[in-house]
Parts: sequence; structure tokens; C-alpha cells
Amino acid sequence: MKKILFCIFTAAVLASCSNSFSIQGSSDVQNLDGRKLYLKALKGEELKNIDSCDVIHGQFSFKGNLDTVKVGTLFIEDESVMPIVLEDGEIIIQFNTAKQTCTGTPLNDTLASFIEKYNQITNQIADLGHQQSRAIMDGEDMDIVNEELSKKAAVLDAECDKIVTSFIEDNFDNILGPYVFQMVTSAMEIPLTNAWIDALMTKATPKFKSNPYVKEFMEAAERNQAIMTGMEDPIPAEQMTAPEQSTLPTPNQMANPE
Repeated sequence: MKKILFCIFTAAVLASCSNSFSIQGSSDVQNLDGRKLYLKALKGEELKNIDSCDVIHGQFSFKGNLDTVKVGTLFIEDESVMPIVLEDGEIIIQFNTAKQTCTGTPLNDTLASFIEKYNQITNQIADLGHQQSRAIMDGEDMDIVNEELSKKAAVLDAECDKIVTSFIEDNFDNILGPYVFQMVTSAMEIPLTNAWIDALMTKATPKFKSNPYVKEFMEAAERNQAIMTGMEDPIPAEQMTAPEQSTLPTPNQMANPE
């Protein structure tokens, strides 16, 4: 009986410490056949290869084991393409010139749904510039046009902020919340707090706050804020940089593949 219980306990421990993933991908991009794809993820502060494969007749696959769920990146040779949540289960990637999707497991489905909504809004924002150009060519009153476009932009910006904030809050305690927080804050040259970050952190869970990227960003932001307000002595400019960034592409990059 003791041996049986020990075997059950050992199997449970091993299952909890290892995530086995399988990725099956397909592509109709003509010049992708024969090219090398890499699956990479951060190990410590370095981006490491997890697996690699060649695209053969539009098909490719990866597999591997991880000690924890994490967000990896699909690379075509040395070009980052899309994020992939490496978690238990079979992950399905569909890759073409217009769109890339990664689904099949719970967190990948959640991220794919968010990216689709995010890209819909950002595409509408980008279209405002096209509308302005058309109005100029058509000889319209640009004061009226610009006022109308500004109103549309404000609505879309607010909608974008809402879905990003809601997504992070809904995913505070898994890998997706910190990933999207990093996506938003990585555009900052120097980490600083703002009203949006302050409001988010008042709702954040202890697990989210203890995420290595989130923790390092907030410590740097608070230090830089103190320096700017004269509460601390200045530090060399090269130290006032953002936390280590991964090469994960943003949804905007994924929506506009080259």
C-alpha cells in the first residue's frame, strides 16, 4: 500500500513540475517552404532556443517540456513573428500573409481572442489617417474633418484602453497579465508611473506584483519618479532604462506582417 501511495505521489509531483507541449503549424506563405523556424523563450535573462524545424510543404511542428508555463516566440530565422503560450496540450498555429493565429489550449485561446479585438481597434485607428488623406484629396473642409476624426480617435483610444486594462485585470494571476503589461510599458524609454499604471496596481494581486518584469519595472519607475521630484539623488542616465525586454512581438506587429 505504501509503495502504491508513493508511486501516485511521485507521478503527481512530476506532472505538476513539467508541461509538455506539442505545436502543429500550417502556412500558405509561398516563400516559407524550406526555411528554418525557431521556437524561443526567455531562460533567466537570455532568449534561448527551445526547438527548431524546417517548413515542409507548408507544415511544421515543435514539441518539448517546460518546468513552468511561459510565453515563447516563434521566429522565422532571426525575425520574431508571434507569441505562443507554452502550456500543456496541442497548440495549433495557422500562418498566412494576412493573419497568424495560435489556438488550441486555454491560454492561447484567451490571448488569440484579445489580440483579435485589439487589432480590430488599432486597425480602425490606423484607418483614420486614410480618411484624412481622402478628405484632403476630395477638397473637404479640413477643420470639420479633423474635428470629427479627433472625436473618433478619442472613442477608439478609450475603447483600446478599456480592453487592455480589463484583459490584464482578468489575467493578473497567469502569465498573460504580465505579458500584456510588458507589451504596453515596453514603449517607455524610461520607466515611469502614470495614472493608468497607478490605478492598475491598486487592483493588482500579490502574484502579479511579484512577477519579475512587473516588480523590476515598478521599482525602476518609482526610483525614477523620486529622482524627478528631488526625493533621491540622480543616477547615471544609462541606469535609468527599462527592465530587460524580450523580443515578443506586439499585436500591432503581428497584424502587419512583412
